[in-house]
Amino acid sequence: MTDLPRPDDPGGKAVLLKPGKDKAVRNRHHWIFSGAVRRFPDFEDGEILDVRDANGGFLGRGYFNRRSSITGRMIAFDETPPGEAVENAVRRAAALRERLLGGSTDAFRVVNGEGDGLPGLIVDRYGGVLVLQISTLGIERLKPAILDVLERTLSPETILEKSNLPSRREEGMAPFEGLLRGRPVEAVEIRENGLRFRVDLAASQKTGFYLDQRENRKLVRDLAAGRRVLNAFCYTGGFTIAAWAGGAASITSLDVSAPALELARANVGLNGFSGRENTYLLGDAFETLRRLPLDFDLIILDPPAFAKRKSEVVAACRGYKDIHRIVFQKCPEGALILTFSCSYFVDEKLFRQVIFQAAGEAGRRVQIIGRHRPTGDHPVNVFHPEGDYLKGWLLHAG
Repeated sequence: MTDLPRPDDPGGKAVLLKPGKDKAVRNRHHWIFSGAVRRFPDFEDGEILDVRDANGGFLGRGYFNRRSSITGRMIAFDETPPGEAVENAVRRAAALRERLLGGSTDAFRVVNGEGDGLPGLIVDRYGGVLVLQISTLGIERLKPAILDVLERTLSPETILEKSNLPSRREEGMAPFEGLLRGRPVEAVEIRENGLRFRVDLAASQKTGFYLDQRENRKLVRDLAAGRRVLNAFCYTGGFTIAAWAGGAASITSLDVSAPALELARANVGLNGFSGRENTYLLGDAFETLRRLPLDFDLIILDPPAFAKRKSEVVAACRGYKDIHRIVFQKCPEGALILTFSCSYFVDEKLFRQVIFQAAGEAGRRVQIIGRHRPTGDHPVNVFHPEGDYLKGWLLHAG
């Protein structure tokens, strides 16, 4: 691999941190905020620079963008050349997935940003197709080298990009979707724990499928036997198919997107469950749950992120409380509620507080009987707890 450009003089072209602002980097945290920087060299946004403490001591290397409040993101905490650091991180990530997943599924996350030491980069695999999400200018500049590593390491037939993230605006980049390498692909069929799913790669949320919910779909499969199930925010039917595979008595699937609901219906048929008691509801979840009787034994709430920015946390908490209060008020005694928040800015403590308030306002006795996380192919870096975004609770309504 041809190495990436690096400073000719490691003592010259470097970011110098303020006194006392090097602790996070020494603790292997990937982010450097603009307020921690004492001096920048002359550089282009997105460029890789050495990072040094206030006394000039070498700390590692990262890419920098003065447009962003997170002005720097580390890619190496030692003297490893940048290109080698990137390649090593991709290879480690791919090897971990092979050990964790074996042959149980052909759809999984290959690179999970900071969780795999590559901030700003998501790589998901759907059979022979890789889908990238790039959220930072630094990774955008590294993209050709990253594509070379992915091709050598994983031998994909196709590499696509679906980078339509709001964070790209702060980085000075427009959204982008398109073919990077290989042949054009709009949709693909994947398998997960013996189940089949059609994934629309061209018109989909995130990279195409909620891969982080694999173990939680398995949980629903274990819980569903004989139960009447409501899958709110059903998207393309992941939890619906899992519940049918577990022997559910009936399933109602609800989503605001007509194309997603149609794909959910198709996925139900793909797995041979079309002849069962399926109900599909198109509409806003809040309005629909207010008018629906909610006579269900298992209710799944897996909404999209209500807070994509810190400024949206208060409104998001109102939304989370509202929907849980409706469910608690109307669900039968003994119902199970599997609920999730994928809003990074709503942490586990705050999410629990919102559920507590909703249960209090509904006048229901609610018990937590399980806590649930993303699958192992979405690792969280112990030095970067901000990567812990998805939290889930299995609740019992008394």
